[in-house]
Amino acid sequence: MTSLFAKELRLSKRHEEIVSQRIKFLQQRKSKLGDQNKEKASQTQAAEAAFKRNLSLLKDIEAAEKSLQIRSHPLPPPEVVSLETLYWASVEEYIPKWEQFLLGRAPHPIGVENQDEAENTIRNKAQQ
Repeated sequence: MTSLFAKELRLSKRHEEIVSQRIKFLQQRKSKLGDQNKEKASQTQAAEAAFKRNLSLLKDIEAAEKSLQIRSHPLPPPEVVSLETLYWASVEEYIPKWEQFLLGRAPHPIGVENQDEAENTIRNKAQQ
């Protein structure tokens, strides 16, 4: 009976050791999981900060690019734009006449008698 009692006592101590080790391992695992969650949250914050920084840098680069484009190709004064528009309107108006002349199917579109009239038309459009 003593041997059974001693055996029971040894088994009980061994059981306590195993339970104690189990609790220690569970605590280590819980601690490690908590550390991993903290690391993941930290990495997520770092990624969000990097994304915001990159977005800000991209906007700055686009603004600088736009500024450089404006400096390198400034818009002409409104008078020049107006004259340019009138010029291209005149060109489009006379294309069919010149096309026939260049193909050899019609006489010169602005003859000596029509030249004054054409110049007056151009002057009138420029004054408008």
